[in-house]
Amino acid sequence: MSLAGLRLPALVVAAILAALPAGAQDAQRGGSLAAHSCANCHGADGRSQQQGIPSLAGQPAEFITLQMILFREGLRQVPAMTAFAANLPDRDIEDIAAFFAAFPPGPPDDRRAVDAALYAAGQALAARSNCGVCHLADFRGRNQIPRLTSQREEFLLSTMIEYRDGLRVGTDSNMNGAVAGISNADLAALAHYLSQRD
Repeated sequence: MSLAGLRLPALVVAAILAALPAGAQDAQRGGSLAAHSCANCHGADGRSQQQGIPSLAGQPAEFITLQMILFREGLRQVPAMTAFAANLPDRDIEDIAAFFAAFPPGPPDDRRAVDAALYAAGQALAARSNCGVCHLADFRGRNQIPRLTSQREEFLLSTMIEYRDGLRVGTDSNMNGAVAGISNADLAALAHYLSQRD
Protein backbone atom coordinates (compact mmCIF):
# COMPACT_ATOMS: atom_id res chain seq x y z
CA MET A 1 0.00 0.00 0.00
CA SER A 2 1.34 3.43 -0.89
CA LEU A 3 1.49 5.94 1.95
CA ALA A 4 1.70 8.91 -0.41
CA GLY A 5 -2.01 9.60 -0.10
CA LEU A 6 -2.32 8.75 3.60
CA ARG A 7 -3.70 11.52 5.74
CA LEU A 8 -3.99 11.02 9.46
CA PRO A 9 -6.68 13.29 10.88
CA ALA A 10 -5.96 15.42 13.92
CA LEU A 11 -8.14 13.07 15.96
CA VAL A 12 -5.85 10.14 15.12
CA VAL A 13 -2.79 12.16 16.15
CA ALA A 14 -4.52 13.10 19.39
CA ALA A 15 -5.42 9.46 20.00
CA ILE A 16 -1.83 8.33 19.42
CA LEU A 17 -0.48 10.93 21.83
CA ALA A 18 -3.22 10.35 24.39
CA ALA A 19 -2.42 6.63 24.43
CA LEU A 20 1.04 7.35 25.80
CA PRO A 21 1.64 6.90 29.52
CA ALA A 22 0.97 10.02 31.56
CA GLY A 23 4.05 9.63 33.77
CA ALA A 24 6.99 11.99 33.72
CA GLN A 25 9.67 11.37 31.15
CA ASP A 26 13.14 10.39 32.34
CA ALA A 27 15.68 12.24 30.19
CA GLN A 28 18.60 10.63 32.01
CA ARG A 29 17.29 7.17 31.22
CA GLY A 30 16.65 8.37 27.67
CA GLY A 31 20.29 9.40 27.44
CA SER A 32 21.40 5.90 28.39
CA LEU A 33 19.16 4.42 25.70
CA ALA A 34 20.26 6.98 23.08
CA ALA A 35 23.96 6.43 23.77
CA HIS A 36 23.70 2.88 22.44
CA SER A 37 21.85 3.71 19.25
CA CYS A 38 20.83 7.27 18.39
CA ALA A 39 24.10 9.08 19.05
CA ASN A 40 25.96 7.36 16.20
CA CYS A 41 23.84 9.14 13.59
CA HIS A 42 22.13 12.06 15.33
CA GLY A 43 25.13 13.06 17.48
CA ALA A 44 25.75 12.59 21.20
CA ASP A 45 24.39 16.11 21.80
CA GLY A 46 21.64 15.77 19.21
CA ARG A 47 23.51 17.88 16.66
CA SER A 48 23.91 15.73 13.57
CA GLN A 49 27.24 15.93 11.80
CA GLN A 50 26.15 13.56 9.01
CA GLN A 51 24.68 14.59 5.67
CA GLY A 52 20.98 13.76 5.41
CA ILE A 53 20.58 12.95 9.12
CA PRO A 54 18.48 15.45 11.09
CA SER A 55 19.54 17.13 14.30
CA LEU A 56 17.29 16.34 17.25
CA ALA A 57 18.67 18.82 19.80
CA GLY A 58 15.94 21.13 21.01
CA GLN A 59 13.20 19.46 19.01
CA PRO A 60 9.88 19.39 20.88
CA ALA A 61 9.65 16.11 22.80
CA GLU A 62 6.13 15.59 21.47
CA PHE A 63 7.42 15.85 17.89
CA ILE A 64 10.17 13.27 18.47
CA THR A 65 7.73 10.97 20.26
CA LEU A 66 5.22 11.16 17.43
CA GLN A 67 7.85 10.49 14.75
CA MET A 68 9.14 7.46 16.66
CA ILE A 69 5.60 6.09 16.93
CA LEU A 70 5.08 6.62 13.19
CA PHE A 71 8.33 4.68 12.56
CA ARG A 72 7.37 1.93 14.98
CA GLU A 73 3.90 1.50 13.50
CA GLY A 74 5.21 1.51 9.91
CA LEU A 75 3.40 4.73 8.99
CA ARG A 76 6.66 6.50 8.15
CA GLN A 77 9.29 4.60 6.20
CA VAL A 78 12.99 5.18 6.92
CA PRO A 79 14.64 1.75 7.02
CA ALA A 80 17.20 2.48 9.76
CA MET A 81 14.58 4.11 11.96
CA THR A 82 11.91 1.52 11.27
CA ALA A 83 14.28 -1.23 12.38
CA PHE A 84 15.31 0.70 15.49
CA ALA A 85 11.78 1.66 16.55
CA ALA A 86 10.21 -1.77 15.96
CA ASN A 87 8.77 -3.00 19.25
CA LEU A 88 10.22 -0.04 21.17
CA PRO A 89 8.08 0.51 24.28
CA ASP A 90 6.30 3.83 24.72
CA ARG A 91 8.36 4.60 27.83
CA ASP A 92 11.64 4.23 25.91
CA ILE A 93 10.35 6.49 23.14
CA GLU A 94 9.24 9.18 25.57
CA ASP A 95 12.50 9.07 27.53
CA ILE A 96 14.64 9.32 24.38
CA ALA A 97 12.49 12.23 23.21
CA ALA A 98 12.93 14.00 26.56
CA PHE A 99 16.70 13.50 26.35
CA PHE A 100 17.09 15.14 22.94
CA ALA A 101 14.51 17.87 23.66
CA ALA A 102 16.59 19.00 26.66
CA PHE A 103 19.66 19.87 24.54
CA PRO A 104 20.09 23.41 23.27
CA PRO A 105 19.81 23.45 19.49
CA GLY A 106 22.78 24.45 17.43
CA PRO A 107 24.05 24.26 13.88
CA PRO A 108 26.17 21.40 12.60
CA ASP A 109 29.90 21.97 12.59
CA ASP A 110 29.93 21.92 8.79
CA ARG A 111 27.20 24.55 8.30
CA ARG A 112 28.10 26.59 5.24
CA ALA A 113 28.56 30.33 5.29
CA VAL A 114 25.53 32.55 4.77
CA ASP A 115 24.72 33.35 1.15
CA ALA A 116 23.05 36.77 1.54
CA ALA A 117 20.96 36.57 -1.64
CA LEU A 118 19.77 33.02 -0.90
CA TYR A 119 19.01 33.96 2.71
CA ALA A 120 16.93 36.97 1.64
CA ALA A 121 15.02 34.90 -0.92
CA GLY A 122 14.31 32.23 1.67
CA GLN A 123 13.23 34.82 4.23
CA ALA A 124 10.75 36.30 1.75
CA LEU A 125 9.38 32.86 0.84
CA ALA A 126 8.98 31.91 4.53
CA ALA A 127 6.93 35.06 5.05
CA ARG A 128 4.77 34.50 1.94
CA SER A 129 4.22 30.85 2.82
CA ASN A 130 3.30 31.64 6.42
CA CYS A 131 5.78 29.10 7.81
CA GLY A 132 5.71 30.91 11.15
CA VAL A 133 2.03 30.16 11.69
CA CYS A 134 2.68 26.51 12.49
CA HIS A 135 6.41 26.49 13.29
CA LEU A 136 6.13 29.79 15.25
CA ALA A 137 7.63 33.13 14.29
CA ASP A 138 11.16 32.09 15.32
CA PHE A 139 10.73 28.60 13.79
CA ARG A 140 11.46 26.84 17.08
CA GLY A 141 8.50 24.49 16.61
CA ARG A 142 5.99 23.39 19.20
CA ASN A 143 4.16 20.28 20.27
CA GLN A 144 4.15 17.89 17.28
CA ILE A 145 5.54 20.56 14.90
CA PRO A 146 9.33 20.43 14.42
CA ARG A 147 12.00 23.03 15.07
CA LEU A 148 13.47 24.25 11.77
CA THR A 149 16.21 26.57 13.00
CA SER A 150 19.76 25.20 13.05
CA GLN A 151 18.61 22.07 11.22
CA ARG A 152 20.87 20.59 8.56
CA GLU A 153 20.26 22.49 5.33
CA GLU A 154 20.34 19.50 2.98
CA PHE A 155 17.94 17.61 5.28
CA LEU A 156 15.44 20.48 5.22
CA LEU A 157 15.66 20.67 1.43
CA SER A 158 15.22 16.95 0.83
CA THR A 159 12.33 16.81 3.31
CA MET A 160 10.47 19.69 1.64
CA ILE A 161 10.99 18.13 -1.81
CA GLU A 162 9.60 14.83 -0.51
CA TYR A 163 6.54 16.60 0.90
CA ARG A 164 6.01 18.53 -2.34
CA ASP A 165 6.34 15.41 -4.48
CA GLY A 166 4.02 13.30 -2.31
CA LEU A 167 6.85 11.00 -1.19
CA ARG A 168 6.49 11.85 2.47
CA VAL A 169 3.48 12.27 4.67
CA GLY A 170 3.17 13.60 8.15
CA THR A 171 0.26 13.28 10.52
CA ASP A 172 -1.80 15.37 8.13
CA SER A 173 -1.34 16.92 4.70
CA ASN A 174 -0.48 20.47 5.79
CA MET A 175 3.15 20.28 4.68
CA ASN A 176 2.28 18.64 1.39
CA GLY A 177 -0.02 21.54 0.60
CA ALA A 178 2.34 24.20 1.99
CA VAL A 179 5.12 23.36 -0.47
CA ALA A 180 2.97 22.37 -3.45
CA GLY A 181 4.23 23.95 -6.66
CA ILE A 182 7.36 25.51 -5.14
CA SER A 183 10.46 25.02 -7.29
CA ASN A 184 13.59 23.25 -6.11
CA ALA A 185 15.47 26.56 -6.31
CA ASP A 186 12.97 28.29 -4.05
CA LEU A 187 12.95 25.38 -1.61
CA ALA A 188 16.76 25.54 -1.54
CA ALA A 189 16.55 29.22 -0.59
CA LEU A 190 14.03 28.44 2.14
CA ALA A 191 16.19 25.61 3.49
CA HIS A 192 19.22 27.91 3.54
CA TYR A 193 17.35 30.64 5.40
CA LEU A 194 15.91 28.28 8.03
CA SER A 195 19.16 26.41 8.60
CA GLN A 196 21.05 29.66 9.17
CA ARG A 197 18.72 30.89 11.90
CA ASP A 198 19.79 30.08 15.46
